[in-house]
Amino acid sequence: IPVSEICEIIQIPAFLARQTDLVSAAAKTNSIIQFKKPQFLSAPEMKNIIEKCASAGNNKITLCERGNSFGYNNLIVDTLNFQILKNLDKPVFFDVTHSLQLPGGLGNAAGGRREYLLSLAKAGISQGIAGLFLEAHPDPDNAKCDGPCALKLDMIEPFLKQIKDLDIFIKDQENLNIK
Repeated sequence: IPVSEICEIIQIPAFLARQTDLVSAAAKTNSIIQFKKPQFLSAPEMKNIIEKCASAGNNKITLCERGNSFGYNNLIVDTLNFQILKNLDKPVFFDVTHSLQLPGGLGNAAGGRREYLLSLAKAGISQGIAGLFLEAHPDPDNAKCDGPCALKLDMIEPFLKQIKDLDIFIKDQENLNIK
């Protein structure tokens, strides 16, 4: 079954976002395409990916920030990227979970900094973005993938309540046009 028949949104991972054949094929599905910003690209370079997808006939695009490579085993989030990506006139999401990764940080797997999940999510939401991409697991310490960054499932409700309250506040302030 083609992915586009069962998925409303097709996500193109960061490491594949510059692959012309994949971007073109995904665009032809006429699904919403979410592009994760590669860790090695600057936010303005995402314009090229948007143009590639649009030239293949699909303008239903969302963008997802997930941090930048900063040396070995570390990702950082530059909050200016949110504003730059928003200026590309596409909805912007924040992959807060993967931004907390420490690639190769455990020697044989990615490490993470789950303890900063709420703080980093608040920083992203404070930028007036469309939403968050978040991974949760009933037992993150025993998850097969991304456990060191994942939110414990029983914490999702209080986490989302704080994020939703902040999101409403931020967007109300943006509507005041205070600059």
